[in-house]
Amino acid sequence: MPDTRSHRGPAPEDERLFDAKSWPVLRAAIDELCWLLDRGYAPHSAAELVGNRHALTARQRMAVSRSACTDEARERRRQHEVESSRLGAQELWIDGLNVLTGVEAALAGGVLLLGCDGCLRDLASIHARHHHVEETLPALHWIGVTTNAWGVAGCRWWLDRPVANTGRLKGTMLEMAAANGWAWEVELVYNPDKVLIESPAIVASSDSAILDRCGRWVNLARHTIERHVPTARIIDLRRTIGL
Repeated sequence: MPDTRSHRGPAPEDERLFDAKSWPVLRAAIDELCWLLDRGYAPHSAAELVGNRHALTARQRMAVSRSACTDEARERRRQHEVESSRLGAQELWIDGLNVLTGVEAALAGGVLLLGCDGCLRDLASIHARHHHVEETLPALHWIGVTTNAWGVAGCRWWLDRPVANTGRLKGTMLEMAAANGWAWEVELVYNPDKVLIESPAIVASSDSAILDRCGRWVNLARHTIERHVPTARIIDLRRTIGL
């Protein structure tokens, strides 16, 4: 069945799964998952244990897993994070689908999770195909406005070549950049994670695998959303202990 989505918004059950009544349980689950991860438990088995204990749905388990991290990982990410005021005249390498999807979700009213490391993460999933939605152009616009205000020398976007429609997305990005005078380059590669982990430039991503290994990073999606999407549905699921 073809995917006919026109928005990157919430799933039908999100209103119930992530209402205010659910937050104490989700935060408790994150506390417990972080505790287990800090003690060397495997992420999958630890998440399953916590999810079963609190009778979480699959979507709630995803939210908990995306929000949690070890104390060591959180501290490493904090130490390598770059303040936006330090980006002037520097090139920024952007984890394209990761950042774009987060801002699209914010504009569409999707659930955004403020996790233990201070990153905002959405619950959208992109697998074999990127779908152009109504929020795509506004999201690109606000990302461009944000990075332009930072005075970056240029942005190099990295997109997943195996994901269908990224060639079309590249064209859209370059057209928008040309219309606004933004210095953007867009690269399609088979493994953007590897490129970004090894990047000599500052990286924009909320992907935990990248943040745990890259040299320097900036919280571009969160900066963009907090400044330009005042209606964003942000749920603070940071740990209730050890903050």
